[in-house]
Amino acid sequence: MIEKDSNRLISSKLKNESEASDENSLRPRKIEEFIGQTKNKDNLKIFIEAARKRKEPLEHILLYGPPGLGKTTLSCIIANEMGVSIRTTSGPAIERAGDLASLLTNLKPNDVLFIDEIHRLKSTVEEVLYSAMEDFKLDIILGKGPSARSMRLSIAPFTLIGATTKVGNVSSPLRDRFGSVTRLDFYTIDEIAAIIERSAKILKVQIDAGGLRELASRARFTPRIANRLLKRVRDFAEVSFDGVITEEVAKEALSKMHVDEKGLDKTDYELLKLLIEKFEGGPVGLSTLAAALSEETQTIEDVYEPFLIQQGLLTRTARGRVATRAAYEHLGVPWSEERQGSLL
Repeated sequence: MIEKDSNRLISSKLKNESEASDENSLRPRKIEEFIGQTKNKDNLKIFIEAARKRKEPLEHILLYGPPGLGKTTLSCIIANEMGVSIRTTSGPAIERAGDLASLLTNLKPNDVLFIDEIHRLKSTVEEVLYSAMEDFKLDIILGKGPSARSMRLSIAPFTLIGATTKVGNVSSPLRDRFGSVTRLDFYTIDEIAAIIERSAKILKVQIDAGGLRELASRARFTPRIANRLLKRVRDFAEVSFDGVITEEVAKEALSKMHVDEKGLDKTDYELLKLLIEKFEGGPVGLSTLAAALSEETQTIEDVYEPFLIQQGLLTRTARGRVATRAAYEHLGVPWSEERQGSLL
């Protein structure tokens, strides 16, 4: 049975509150310290400088992209560069319009409100948010039934920063109210190596060029995963070696943790092996694959497949999922071009 994503070493989602706290200690505080996302940073610098000159709140910003790429970090940097406070929450945590009203009325002028997983906001909460974003007004309904009446409250001008991994699930009326919609892309190997080097200095971990390269190549182009691998390999280096992360140490540690040279773990191997050995490489329908793995179809589609597709190990066709030639070669299974060609 395939293991849950929250237990995977190479999951790009936060595992628990303890990891969130550890991640905060590694986050850059200034935009110059933030590595990668060069074009987005350049644009943000201009937006921030213009807002500061006008002494106005920054326009509302929607950040989207896969987990672990720095949406929360960028939001904190924006607030810091603007010289204001930031309040953080998430879409599922705001259950009622009153919860949102409580957050907004406690903001000071030009403060930042950061809502993670903003695509999961309830429609009743969204409707209250519209007027708050546009006019800095809150429309509150007092009472129930025939005696109910509406009241409009003024709130301090603020900046809403929304983060989402599923921008398509953000309703059009809400998405249209953001002045800037920014996509965060995956990082390059060199950028990931620079992030690991910076984190190693903060954590006081010794790592050489070979160790840096080895960790960076297996981090799935994602800073959160890179930092997690660094901390786990550090444990091996301190206990089983002399404390220095070299190429040899990184390879041995990651091998023991079942993370291969492409960043695949045993969960990915299970999926590809099942596809190749039980279904002869495909095509196989998503629901059939999910049943065979004892997993939800949405988890396979949203969590496991994207990286395999990005690496060219899996393809989605009209007839179902198909393992590519690269997947056969990676698993060391003989490839039949004639048979696979007839399935696509």
